[in-house]
Amino acid sequence: MNKAGGIGIGGGGGGVGSGPTAAAAAAAAQKQKALMQRVETDIANIVDNFTQLVNVARINDTSVRNSQEAFMMEMRAARMVQAADSLLKLVSELKQTAIFSGFASLNDHVDQRISVFNQLAEKTDSMLARVGEEAAASLKELETHYYSSAQRTSQTLEP
Repeated sequence: MNKAGGIGIGGGGGGVGSGPTAAAAAAAAQKQKALMQRVETDIANIVDNFTQLVNVARINDTSVRNSQEAFMMEMRAARMVQAADSLLKLVSELKQTAIFSGFASLNDHVDQRISVFNQLAEKTDSMLARVGEEAAASLKELETHYYSSAQRTSQTLEP
């Protein structure tokens, strides 16, 4: 019977693709395989113990054998309870995994969006700086033309 607390997720993907998504997929597949193995083991234990419990529960006449059978029934019932408890813990662990993996994927999505917006902010800042430099150069060129134009010099001479 499998009464292990948590199943750790190993690190790395071991050559299946590259990047964090491949490693996460490999870890998720490994965890799913381990959880399925736990389910199969616990269910097999429940079925086996129930079968043995039914076999031991047959009525016989000898009193010594009845005490042995009573002990066997208690033992099998206790093992069934332990296997059922293990299944309940597994269900709880699956719920927690679903909740936390949902938060993890949400956090990953938020981090991706933050990086996209940071890149857009950098592009916008560089574009604004370029536009400002071009405007300053154009303004300087216009001022040069204005101050050196013949029309301006003739207007200042008339009054």
